[in-house]
Amino acid sequence: MKAKQMLICLMVLAVSYTGCKKANIDVDTDSANGSAIGEISGVWKRGSVQHITGDIIIPEGQSLTIEEGVTVIMDTEAKPEIIVKGNLYAEGTAAFPIKFTVDESKRTEENKFGRLWGGILAAPSCTELLLNYTIIEYAGATTSDASTSVKQKLYKGKAGENLPALWFANVNGKLVVTNSIFRNLQEDCTYIEGGKIIFANNKFYTTGLTGGEAINFKSGCLADVAYNLVYSTNTNALKLSNSGDRTPQAYIIAYNNTLVNTGWRRPTAKGGSIWVEATVRVSIFNNLFANTRFGIKRDTKGPEDSRSLFGNNLYYGYSQTTANQFQPSTEIIAGTNDVIGKNAGDNDPKFVSYPVNTDVNNATFNTAWDFHLLAGSPALGKGKTDFTRHHAAGLVLNGITYTSPAPSTYIGAYGTN
Repeated sequence: MKAKQMLICLMVLAVSYTGCKKANIDVDTDSANGSAIGEISGVWKRGSVQHITGDIIIPEGQSLTIEEGVTVIMDTEAKPEIIVKGNLYAEGTAAFPIKFTVDESKRTEENKFGRLWGGILAAPSCTELLLNYTIIEYAGATTSDASTSVKQKLYKGKAGENLPALWFANVNGKLVVTNSIFRNLQEDCTYIEGGKIIFANNKFYTTGLTGGEAINFKSGCLADVAYNLVYSTNTNALKLSNSGDRTPQAYIIAYNNTLVNTGWRRPTAKGGSIWVEATVRVSIFNNLFANTRFGIKRDTKGPEDSRSLFGNNLYYGYSQTTANQFQPSTEIIAGTNDVIGKNAGDNDPKFVSYPVNTDVNNATFNTAWDFHLLAGSPALGKGKTDFTRHHAAGLVLNGITYTSPAPSTYIGAYGTN
């Protein structure tokens, strides 16, 4: 009997030890490669491979710096979340980007809309978050009662929610996302609830199984959004809203973005290109809408701030159905000096190598496509440059200044090669 009791005690201790180890293992951030679970901070060294086997937390007041060329492989059984209570600096380069991904065997057509791990969830205590030359793919898992984000009341704080790849929620914080790629995601690529923000020179594609935006802003955001390519989001490319009752009022300046085929895979009133609502204040200039569902659309029950400005946007529809949806109405917003026609084929932007007759429901992105403009494009020379942006002087993160780029005289994210 004593032996049996001893065995039970040993088993209990073993289970207890395993549980502690899973939650609190220390990470040797100076090693070339590693695996992580629990609390982490420090540096993931250049070119290393980090295996994330469970939820990780960057504690409040601490930082994790990820150097160029790091590959972060997320376990597809545990479906980890990255909880940022402190600060996160992912500083890749064009030659050696940082990648948040899954094992190569899981990067399949069957999994093209992700759901294989959670996402990067920045709590209100996160004051600085940087993603530069960073690829985020195969994220967007659904929360459960066991999810760290649910237990800590982060994001929507309940089970059954599809996570965004990136959530940020500090109205006094700073968020910079530049030169990065969001792809193979279940729903929203980003969901932002406050902060001083720059989104510039990014690409969003193959996202949104049943819904979701590329960039989803709520109240508290002062953001510059420029030179981004958004391809075939299920719902909107940009959702610009002042919902949430946070201060300051959301004020988004979106300019020189190229939006292609967005909104068609969610055939409801919400599917489209740029959606404005709930007294958001916006300035929307120099954006190129090619075969998108609608153009700039307002919620007539909660329209935008009266100080909002629109202009110098170009609209192209390969089909008459598409061209008809661009036409101004009480819901579709017209701007000053817009380049818009009434017939199919009007204002062909003359992309270098994108077939404009591609099915609007196509969600597969060809990385060989080139959305630069050929000579003679109606988008050349039609851009507006004399407007103010929030962060022209820059935002300082981790001692480095990141500025929102200046607007261009062309429309769209890319001029000529």
